[in-house]
Amino acid sequence: MQHVTKLTRAVGAILAVALALFSLRYLLPGWPAAPAMVAQNAFAQPWLPIHASLAAVALLLGPFQFWRTPKGGRRGWHKASGRIYVVACLLAAPAGLILAFGATTGPVSTAGFGTLAVIWFVVNALGWKTAAAGRFAEHRRWMIRSYALTFGAVMLRLYLPIAPLVGFSFQDGYRVISFAAWVPNLIIAEIFLRAGPASGMVNWRRVSQSAG
Repeated sequence: MQHVTKLTRAVGAILAVALALFSLRYLLPGWPAAPAMVAQNAFAQPWLPIHASLAAVALLLGPFQFWRTPKGGRRGWHKASGRIYVVACLLAAPAGLILAFGATTGPVSTAGFGTLAVIWFVVNALGWKTAAAGRFAEHRRWMIRSYALTFGAVMLRLYLPIAPLVGFSFQDGYRVISFAAWVPNLIIAEIFLRAGPASGMVNWRRVSQSAG
């Protein structure tokens, strides 16, 4: 089971990093901005590049926050990159909410992605607050929820080619995916948290003791 967990985590990290690097194309001149349906979002400019690039930063840094407690200089890197991750999420979420209201697939997609944006912002704000207060066990739990939501960007891309195979039109599939990309992730995260601390994750108690 431990090997399966490590493999799952490694595959997830690879997918997240790959999507993050691909999404950073929004910062490069001359690249296609987005698929046609996404580019037609009423608020695509300037919010799509802002949201995509910030979410890419979060996707890129997120997987590396959940290994064993770093030592020495690595602990400083962990703390600094964690702050960058949270700030990227806190800025990407409002941009995502604006984009949700411009969704070309209608109010269902607006509700799905809009709810995601609001919860994503709240979860990261609570993660920052608990860390600042030194409540590291709570902080760890909020950040697990945070990355479950962030990873919704990966799940969205995985679901898109599957939707037509199970009989959905692209538009109907996109509406379903606006919820399916993140709700199961959050449920799995809650099940994981209720099952107790997992080996291989950051030991926040040790971090707090070393910081003191």
